[in-house]
Amino acid sequence: MKHTGLNKKMASKIENAEQKKNRKFKVGDLAVYPAHGVGRIEAIESRVVNEEKHDFYIMKVLENGMVIMIPTWNVESVRLRNVISKKEIPKVYEVIKKDQESHIDNQTWNRRYREYMDKIKTGSIYDVAEVFRDLYYLKFTKDLSFGERKLFDTATSLLLSELSTARNTDEKTIMSEIESLFENPE
Repeated sequence: MKHTGLNKKMASKIENAEQKKNRKFKVGDLAVYPAHGVGRIEAIESRVVNEEKHDFYIMKVLENGMVIMIPTWNVESVRLRNVISKKEIPKVYEVIKKDQESHIDNQTWNRRYREYMDKIKTGSIYDVAEVFRDLYYLKFTKDLSFGERKLFDTATSLLLSELSTARNTDEKTIMSEIESLFENPE
């Protein structure tokens, strides 16, 4: 749907909202489930819950094989979304490169942990990239707490999984590209 008379940014936001509202997945589609990563829609099944018939996406997470049932009517609230496109990868890399050292703060580890966990739960690849970036730098200035190390591993896994899927390459290649961003910040 075209929106005339609106600036480009506003029209883009409206179109994105319309796409989310009407988001449908088919069997075989890849999708991202927040905090779990990329999965494949294995089936669409009807089940009776509380004497009402509901349709569910049956999604298998690629990383660990976990199966998740997502009500088709609940896609928006659980933030199930499409894998980013290949052309969005440079934007993710920009987030990783952006003002890297200025994002390290002196909060307590548990406050940082809560903030980072909230970002991971949004399901946004850009939020995950921020968590990855901040913890990547933080680990050079101090020892990460156990919780921070787990968050760093989670952010790394989510980032590599989605970017390698979007680029159709292996995670090792993506990790090399990301590491080179830290070596050459320009």
